[in-house]
Amino acid sequence: MTDIQESLREVMGCEGALAASLVDYLSRISLGAVQAPRGPDLEKVAYGDTDVLRAKLSTLELLGYDPERLEDIVVTLDTEYHVIRPLSRRARQGVFLYLVADRARADLGATRATMRDVARRLDV
Repeated sequence: MTDIQESLREVMGCEGALAASLVDYLSRISLGAVQAPRGPDLEKVAYGDTDVLRAKLSTLELLGYDPERLEDIVVTLDTEYHVIRPLSRRARQGVFLYLVADRARADLGATRATMRDVARRLDV
């Protein structure tokens, strides 16, 4: 198991990473954040993407799906990827890992794999 800052530094090691944070979506508070100089405002990210995750979990519930099935949510912008990954051990407690990556430089598959591994080991 690893701590929050160590985990976020590992996620920031992904090619093209601009910002990473760990968010408690029940309180909308960032539990930790690391970013490159041109990364987004991570406090706004914590607040706004909480709604994205809540909406998806609500939809899964309406469909009768187990929320544990949700691996991640990828939002593709013209120049960025935004990846939301709930911590599976803490999914019902509302903690997610968040990454913003430069779309031109990122390897989305490798980024998702790194986030999966980090989320598995993260000690919150």
